[in-house]
Amino acid sequence: MKNLKAIALALLVAFGTTVSAQTKKVDASKSSINWLAKKVTGQHSGIVNLKEGTLIFKGKKLAGGNFVVDMTSLTATDLTGEYLGKLNGHLKSEDFFSVEKFPTATLVFKKLAAKANGVYIVTADLTIKGITKPITFDLATTANSATTTLMVDRTKYDIKYGSKSFFESIGDKAIDNEFELKVALQF
Repeated sequence: MKNLKAIALALLVAFGTTVSAQTKKVDASKSSINWLAKKVTGQHSGIVNLKEGTLIFKGKKLAGGNFVVDMTSLTATDLTGEYLGKLNGHLKSEDFFSVEKFPTATLVFKKLAAKANGVYIVTADLTIKGITKPITFDLATTANSATTTLMVDRTKYDIKYGSKSFFESIGDKAIDNEFELKVALQF
C-alpha cells in the first residue's frame, strides 16, 4: 500500500498537478493609460481610460488577459482651453480614432512567454476602429499590479492623417506613425 501511495505521489509530481486559473479584475479607477504622440515640430501627451479588464493567472504565472478601453475618454493633458478642445475633437474625429463610431478599443492576450521572474512577452490582438492586428510587448507583473510600455503603429488601424508614409509632401506637418502607451494596472 505504501508503494502505491508513493507511486501516485511520484506521478503527480512528474506530470504536475492541475492548477486552477484565477481571474483578477483590474481596478479601472486606480489604473492608468498615458499616451505620447510625436510630430516633426513637437509632441502631445494625454490619457485614455480603461473601461474594464482582467488578468488570468495559473498559480503565480500569467496565463491570459483582456481589456476594453473607453475611447470617448481620450484627452490631451499638455494643452488647455481652445487648443485642448480642438486637439481632442480632432483625435476623436474620423481623421484619427472615429470615437463616435468606435467608442471602445480592445486588447486580448493570445500568447505569453516568460522572460524573467514576473516579466512576460505578450502577443495580443489589438482592435482599434474595428481593425484587429497583433502586437507584442513586455508586461511586468507583481501580486497586485502590472505595467508595460508599448508602441502602436496607428497606420495599421487606418489612421493615416499626417503620415509621411502616405503623404510625402507633408514636410514639417508630419506626425509619427507610432504612438506610445504607458500602462499601469492595479488589481
